[in-house]
Amino acid sequence: MPGLGDELQATALARGLAAQGKRAAFGDGRRQIWSAQSHQLFAGNPNIAPLGTETAADTWIEHYRGHRLYGEVKGNRWVFRDFVCPPGEVFLTKEEKAFALGRVWSGDRIAIVEPRVKPVGACQGANKSWGVPKYQELASRLLAATGCHPVQLVPTGDAPLLSDVDVIETPSFRHALAVLGLAALYIGPEGGLHHGAAAMGAPAVVIFGGFNTPRSTGYSWHENIAVGEPCGSIEACWHCRAAMDSISVDRVLEGAVRQLGKREAA
Repeated sequence: MPGLGDELQATALARGLAAQGKRAAFGDGRRQIWSAQSHQLFAGNPNIAPLGTETAADTWIEHYRGHRLYGEVKGNRWVFRDFVCPPGEVFLTKEEKAFALGRVWSGDRIAIVEPRVKPVGACQGANKSWGVPKYQELASRLLAATGCHPVQLVPTGDAPLLSDVDVIETPSFRHALAVLGLAALYIGPEGGLHHGAAAMGAPAVVIFGGFNTPRSTGYSWHENIAVGEPCGSIEACWHCRAAMDSISVDRVLEGAVRQLGKREAA
């Protein structure tokens, strides 16, 4: 299933085209190939040709399911390529911006803590999961270490995974991005929200573990925590589990302090 992070990367590849009198078309050069996530994240983006309006004059980019610039699947593994992607770009509506402003008070210093991973996406979710107990310990220590209040974003109708943290229910991923744009920090797995943090200009500590590598889907200004070389296993993997187990809460907190220090020094 294509992910939200993939479509955020697409918006990055299209960035600035409208100013050049161009539009991006994502597909095979004859037709655009979008996912449900594409419709959500491309909305209102002048750099991207709406589905069905593409022409030969558009800038065709082979970035769609089965054709990703950062890697490809071979057998039961991802083979990742070194790939430098600029941050994505989402054109939020007035309502989405107002939603965030109505839930994050002016002057609040919040950190979005995201323990949730998709059960199945690029791989079995266990390969990307640091584990709820570690996120819970992190949240309990975060305020003292960084001055940030931990917040979990929860899709409307779902239950939070963490206790004793503030919860913001978000009706869509775009609403979550609007809140993320007001946050001091994001801490969580490599995935949609880490690409969202880059798009919204939020500092981040991104827990890669052993499945993927920051050289492929990371941003150099984030604190990227990876262990060794990526195995890329699509199936549940002992190597990925051991890599995540080796990452301590102290290490993540230290990364958070460094990220906040960079922002304050800028």
